[in-house]
Amino acid sequence: MEDFSGQTVVVSGATRGIGRAIAVHFLEAGATVIGIYAGNTAAAASFSDEFKRFSSKFELLKCNIAKEAEVTALFAMVEEKYQSLDILVNNAGIRKDAVLALMQTEQWQQVIDINLTGTYLMAKQAVLLMMQNKYGRIINITSPVAKLGFPGQANYAASKAGQVALTKTLAKEVAKKKITVNCVSPGFISTDFINDLGKEQLTAYKKMVPMRRFGTPEEVADAVLFLAGNRATYITGTVLEVNGGL
Repeated sequence: MEDFSGQTVVVSGATRGIGRAIAVHFLEAGATVIGIYAGNTAAAASFSDEFKRFSSKFELLKCNIAKEAEVTALFAMVEEKYQSLDILVNNAGIRKDAVLALMQTEQWQQVIDINLTGTYLMAKQAVLLMMQNKYGRIINITSPVAKLGFPGQANYAASKAGQVALTKTLAKEVAKKKITVNCVSPGFISTDFINDLGKEQLTAYKKMVPMRRFGTPEEVADAVLFLAGNRATYITGTVLEVNGGL
């Protein structure tokens, strides 16, 4: 594993599922991690308790990433306390599924606000810090739904497609500052995010995957650390698929 000692990492949605695996991988690689969570204090407490051995290297902070004032305050704290920011992983995301004709405006807006506007707000503040040191890595966690489209997920698919477009655009804007911006696109991963689906739905999804299994959060984390490391210095504006051939 590459050594990330001396680097500061912000990970949103850090206490559960994919975000949790990403945060732990960075901690094990020597990084200092600022984990962001929306409001699940039980999950935050569980994370802190399980990974006490890293207590000097991580901090968990509550932040609604869809609220500009909260995000601005978060990064002001990062700048004051940690001086620099090396890596941002925009992992936080929600689903509010419904077929489009029956989807409530609130369902649409909530998903866009967290998944897409949240990515914009976090990336904007991160870039301002990273440009000071002319170095940075931004990794946005998107989804194959961005290009495949699944029934009942128009809001989610639109938010994830928007993340990809944002990634490609921002990558061009900051390339001269030695900041790379990429996406990791996990397919079906064994987390609470899909485990709330019905058994028949999960069986059908598994049959869609050529490898005939769901991925693990750790497999996604491996991809994130690769893009964040020194072996990916010439990779920017791209999407790394971690989906078992979906």
